[in-house]
Amino acid sequence: MSAFREVRASFTAETITVYQAYPAEIAEPALRAGNFVPPFKRERMTWIKPSFLWMAYRCGWATKLKQERVLAVEITRQGFEWALAHSCLSHHTQNAKENSCSWEEHKRASPVRVQWDPERDLLLHPLPYRSIQIGLSGTAVDRYLDEWIVSIRDVTFLMKEISDLMSTGQREAARAALPLEHLYPLPDDIAQVVEASSARAAEESAKK
Repeated sequence: MSAFREVRASFTAETITVYQAYPAEIAEPALRAGNFVPPFKRERMTWIKPSFLWMAYRCGWATKLKQERVLAVEITRQGFEWALAHSCLSHHTQNAKENSCSWEEHKRASPVRVQWDPERDLLLHPLPYRSIQIGLSGTAVDRYLDEWIVSIRDVTFLMKEISDLMSTGQREAARAALPLEHLYPLPDDIAQVVEASSARAAEESAKK
């Protein structure tokens, strides 16, 4: 692989935090209900991101259109790992066991997409390892909404606070304000499904 593929996240023994960004008309009802409710659409693929800084990159520190509200969604680790175990990579790779035809069939049948993108630093520049993005559809969305979600918090203020600290040159203060994220201990079989780097390689990368 050209770069380490690592799942880094804030997690406890039972839960893991992922991030999503939405306009207020979706975020506000979700915060009131503690779950995603209409106008959120179950029928659409929804992407969850364990990395706070990758979310910052994706939503432009909560400034992009329809991504003005950033939500921290705490879900069960059991659900998170189910999603990865039932996923298919968004793009066929040389490491894939299937040929391109069987991979296309697997992709059509899978309710979960996994994509690896360069992780970001506080300047939102790419880092030499990749962060996971997870797209849920069909039965995976139903499980997400009906079984996995433990809580939803609005972290838009934190996103903007860190952005303001960076814009005024207070990089250490910005770094200190970031949510603590650690290397997530993926089971070996799931790591193989998503083509994550080996635990040893990931640990060596984390020391750098």
